Parts: sequence; C-alpha cells; structure tokens
Amino acid sequence: MTHTVVWFKRDLRVHDHAPLAQATRLGPVSCVYFIEPAIWQAPDAATQHYHFIVESLKSLEQSLKQIGLHLQVLVGPATDCLTRLWQHQPFEQLCSHQETGNGLTYERDRQVSRWCRDHAVTWQQSQQFGVHRGAHDRDHWKQAWTTHCQAHIIATPGQAQSAGMALCDAIPPASELGLTEPDPPKRQRGGREVALDTFNDFLQVRSRQYRGGISSPLSAPTACSRLSPYLSYGCLSMREVFQGTQAQLHCIAAQHSRQALGLQSFISRLYWHCHFIQKLEDEPELESRNLHRGYDGLREHQWCDERFGRLTEGKTGWPLVDACVAMLKHTGWLNFRMRAMLVSVAAYPLWLHWQPVGHWLARQFLDYEPGIHWSQMQMQSGTTGINIPRIYNPIKQAQDHDPQGQFVRRWLEPMRRVPDSWLLQPWLMPINLQRHHGVIVSQDIAHPMVDLQQATQQAKARLFALRQTPEVKAARAGIIKKHGSRKRLETPKRALRDARNRQAEKNQLSLDF
Repeated sequence: MTHTVVWFKRDLRVHDHAPLAQATRLGPVSCVYFIEPAIWQAPDAATQHYHFIVESLKSLEQSLKQIGLHLQVLVGPATDCLTRLWQHQPFEQLCSHQETGNGLTYERDRQVSRWCRDHAVTWQQSQQFGVHRGAHDRDHWKQAWTTHCQAHIIATPGQAQSAGMALCDAIPPASELGLTEPDPPKRQRGGREVALDTFNDFLQVRSRQYRGGISSPLSAPTACSRLSPYLSYGCLSMREVFQGTQAQLHCIAAQHSRQALGLQSFISRLYWHCHFIQKLEDEPELESRNLHRGYDGLREHQWCDERFGRLTEGKTGWPLVDACVAMLKHTGWLNFRMRAMLVSVAAYPLWLHWQPVGHWLARQFLDYEPGIHWSQMQMQSGTTGINIPRIYNPIKQAQDHDPQGQFVRRWLEPMRRVPDSWLLQPWLMPINLQRHHGVIVSQDIAHPMVDLQQATQQAKARLFALRQTPEVKAARAGIIKKHGSRKRLETPKRALRDARNRQAEKNQLSLDF
C-alpha cells in the first residue's frame, strides 16, 4: 500500500499546515522529523534550539495523535532517513514546507531533491511564510505577501488514515550531538500550547505596551509579543498570526487607542519578518560573504580574539553591553534595540567581523531565524551597501533606556555597589571611591578595552571612506534593485532621506517582535 510522507522541519504544528492537509487527502500518511547530526554540529546551533524543538515535537506528537497519526523521529542525514523509510515501506509522495535556512539545510534540500529523483518520489513543497522561491516580481512582492497572509487558513485535518508506525529512533540527548553550551534557565518553552497562550496574552493584554515599550530592556520583555521563537520553529503560522492580529484590531472600538496602534505596528513587523528572509532566499551566500562585495577585506584581516572573548563573556567594560550578554545567557532573548547595540559595539569600536559574531549571537538567540539574522548582521555592520549604518553608543543607550541603572544592576551584581553618579562610566570612578564602595575596576567589573569615542571615530572613518569610493557606489544600484524595499524607489529624494533614517532605526534587528 502506497502512502505519503509528511516531513516536518521548521513547521511544528498541524494547524494551517498545507503539506499535512494535502497528504491526508491523498490517502495513508506517515509523519516524520529528522534529527540531523551534521546540522546540529554547525556553529549556529545551540542546546536551547534543540531543547525547544524537542519540546515542540512532544506537543506535535499529541496533536497528531488526536487525528489518528503518529510522529516518527529518525536520527541521521535526511537522505539516509528517507532511504530507511523507503526500504521499510516504499512511498511515492513526499510533502513538506519550503525552508529558508542556513547553508547546510540549503545543501541538504538539494540532496533530498536528487534522492527523490533517483527514487521516483514526487516532492511537493508548500510555501512557508510570505517568502517566494524562484523567479518573482520584486516590485509586487508586498502585494504577494499580503495575498499569502490573507488567504484562507487551512484547518486541522479531521481523522486521517495512518500508514502505521514504520521506524522510530530514540531522541538523543543534546550532548550526543555535540551541543555543550548551557541551556538558558529562563528561556521560553516550546510547543503550540505555549505559543497560543503567548499569542492570546499579547493580543488581549500586552499589546497595549507595544508602542513605546519595546525599546527599553526594562519594559520590552512584556511589551514585545514574544512570538518570534514560535514563528521561527513553526509552532504558529505567519498567516494565523497575521489574521489573528487583524481580527483583534477590528474588535477595538478606538482605532487610535494605544492598543490599536501597537497592533498596527506589530503587523508591519510581520511584513519585515518575511522581507528579510526573502533576501536570504534570493541570495543564500548572504550567510557567508558580504552582500556588497566592495566591502570584502574591511574587517576580515583585523580579527582580535581578546576583544571577541571579552564580548562573549560579557566583560567589555560597558555596563549595558555586559548586562545584555548576561540576560541573553539567562533567557535566550533580548529586545531589538539591545540586539542592535550589541552588533554595533562588535562591528565598530571592537571592529569585529560580522560572521563569527553572528554565529555566537545565533546560539544566544532562541528565536534564531537565519534569513532575518544574517541580513540584520550585515545591515548593522554596514556591509549591505544600501543601508545607512546605525552606530549605537552604549553609554547613550544606557542614559536613554536605563538611566537609573535598574537593568544593569539586575544583571551585573557588582554594579549594585556603584553609586548612581558613576553608573554610566564606572571606570572613571576615583580609586578611593572604588575602595569605599567595594567595587574595583578591572577586578570586580571590567575596564573597557578601547576608548569608545576614539575607536568609533576610527571605525566610521574607515567605513565611510570605503562607501565613497566609485567602485562601491557603482555596485549599490544593483543591490537595491534585487533586495531593496520598493517603498524607497517611489519616494522623492528628500522624503527618501527622511524615510531611510526612520526606517533604519525601526528595522535594526527589530524582527524579534
């Protein structure tokens, strides 16, 4: 008896799941998930990602049981797992969502495509998010995105016909996959039930804080939707989040209320979510090389292990930066402005290349989404060639968003002993005061590795000198044509300049919602 295999990847749900719905209409179904060791050994993979997925798989298994299906988890390369399934019980159809992942999953999918051709298996891939594969009209991309998000939500299938349990491996512990970094103790938990609770709480309550609350590290943990990991791993679909938000917005009587404005802003970020993933879909090399090749060599040959080590250990000496690293290690999450500040500090005063920093941050971010992550890493590091660099001053950011030191004192215990007047630049505190308050710079708290103002000025001079060269300027138009927002192309020059400044601030690593 032939059957259809549904391959779950970053789509761990049964609701609004096109491949599953399609397969159940064709006849008996086998549902599979592959734990691929090579992918988990990549530099962007982390223990927290694995544990979140395992939690989501348990939730998925319960949902599948309710419709008469089972989840088979196999360990090994995808093509080996498919071969095992096919040898045990041949099949002619493979259904899955498209995935815009890292370079390894991209190559894996190419291998699966060849495997399907060799075994006469038809692989049908459904669109995930508002991202388009293959040739598409970039000028009408937003219209296509809107059409996708407004399309009918696919209901959870009723009782389906199972092909029977074929094969199933034990889920290995993270350590067997080479994942040794600690799992943040206060990270979000996986699974659709938790995702729905988080979504409903945001729609009903927390969206009132969204506008004006997502920039400060103090208010952002509750003001942000916190849906990003559930979208990244597909516990929720983009379409159901979009339509659910629209429905809630229509229920609000005062459309200019704080909550309504917050939901409107949130919807715009759903669009930008897919806009950035589209960049990686169109140019997979974005993960490994500068989008604008004129920036090749800018930072690659001036790497400093000590600076990188101090950054990852949270010992840069700039309190807000170090507090953000501490929070990341504890929760796996950070709001968009603080993420932008971390990348800015790495790229400019520390002059670190974006790729190793990006791998480290990918492991720190529970909601790591490759398409968003690598676009934003390059955007913030100034190597896209089309975005105005946003260089964040960590002292000013602390003054603007944590003036009383509540955030840094929460995450950096020695800072609790630093007087208010020295919170922003504790390394300038006189030694007699350090001794009096029991906090010694370079012992209890780090001393900055570089002079912030001088190092930033030098970095800006290097970057902007390169930006003005004829070769770099000449290549910019082609990048805008392929990757740029079409809103910019329709804007007069002065409005264009203003819009870029506003949009640059809004978009800097803001896709964590």
